[in-house]
Amino acid sequence: EVQLRESGGGVVQAGGSLKLSCAGSGFSLERLSVGWVRQAPGREREAVACVAVDGAIYYADSIEGRFTISSDYPRNSVYLQMDNLKPEDTAVYYCAADAACWMRSPLYNAWGQGTQVTVSS
Repeated sequence: EVQLRESGGGVVQAGGSLKLSCAGSGFSLERLSVGWVRQAPGREREAVACVAVDGAIYYADSIEGRFTISSDYPRNSVYLQMDNLKPEDTAVYYCAADAACWMRSPLYNAWGQGTQVTVSS
């Protein structure tokens, strides 16, 4: 069973950058599709990005090319580089994993505990 742990959240001004990390344990992330999902207060969870087990990468239209997902499988980690952050990016960001990417309805099997990202205007 895979365990996921996120880090790297924080408070940043609009236009700034953050890099989130997702560290896996108990299973190789290279054998899974790993995505980032965010949830803002009062809103449903929204899939942001995913790197599939075959190497394909997917992004939500809402991030408009500002985020980059990457992987470092020797470190069993996946990252989300977030640039030109906007106040509407404020949310709890979760790392999640499954056999495939879930970009429409994030129904991943495994989830981390989440990390808060707050973007001030």
